[in-house]
Amino acid sequence: MGIFGFFSKEKKESLDKGLQKSNENLFSKLGKAVVGKSKVDEEILDELEEILITSDVGVDTTIKVIKRIEERVARDKYVGTAELDEILREEIAKLLEENNTDDLADFDLPADKKPYVIMVVGVNGVGKTTTIGKLAHQFKQAGKSVVLGAADTFRAAAVDQLILWGDRVGVPVISHGMNTDPASVAFDAVKKAVDMQADVVIIDTAGRLHTKVNLMNELGKIKRVMQKFIDDSPHEILLVLDGSTGQNAFIQAKEFTKATEITALAITKLDGTAKGGVVIGISDQFKIPVKYIGVGEKMTDLQVFHRKEFVDSLFKKKK
Repeated sequence: MGIFGFFSKEKKESLDKGLQKSNENLFSKLGKAVVGKSKVDEEILDELEEILITSDVGVDTTIKVIKRIEERVARDKYVGTAELDEILREEIAKLLEENNTDDLADFDLPADKKPYVIMVVGVNGVGKTTTIGKLAHQFKQAGKSVVLGAADTFRAAAVDQLILWGDRVGVPVISHGMNTDPASVAFDAVKKAVDMQADVVIIDTAGRLHTKVNLMNELGKIKRVMQKFIDDSPHEILLVLDGSTGQNAFIQAKEFTKATEITALAITKLDGTAKGGVVIGISDQFKIPVKYIGVGEKMTDLQVFHRKEFVDSLFKKKK
């Protein structure tokens, strides 16, 4: 499928713009590393290793990428510096493919899961509630009916913010207010979705930095009450991470994957950072597919992740 198979020109331009800081950071460093050299040698690979690590790709993933490039250099005997960015692009795209990050049709849902239940987790400040609002908008634009559940009941701001998003997007929000039982909210949200035959229900959850045990208990209770209506719910547990926090996003991913089974990732705020490499590292280290990325403020700037387009934008040469 061509580069715009799933992607409109407008989305590609938005992705390019959103990853501009990361792109410029990578290419300015890469350009300095290869200046005056024609062949990829050990010194350039050492420089490349440092560039990837400082771009928050992560040490383990960087070592894996460098090893792949070393193997290609050894196999091809001569690799010119002009080819280095293309080789990088190819190897990282392969890595993302191996990590089960597949290209998906935009905001599609399984036909046999209705309502499709998404439970959203993540710490405060990562853009979790905003991501839910943008997801609701995108699903609605795709012709889906949506219900939201305001089960982050420990922060009044989270409940109020989700209600505002519901009004803005034009979808119902189930809320019991602050300091109420999150599981009860989830129960009523799923019940509402079943009653109105909605296509998707998205449940917000508390973003406090709990102890692992408290987090497990709370999320476990929410799951159990939802399963009274739909026995295999939630169908997706989406972890939202702030891409601009770099290595801190790795730490959050580690804690949440210990506490519950994360099935998909949304990485936000990539437009405000040069740390776009964090998407590659997190996907590789946790073997969890990146499903959505946030590359701007507009509702349409939450995009379904397409690995080839992402890598193309990240390593795009300036004309």
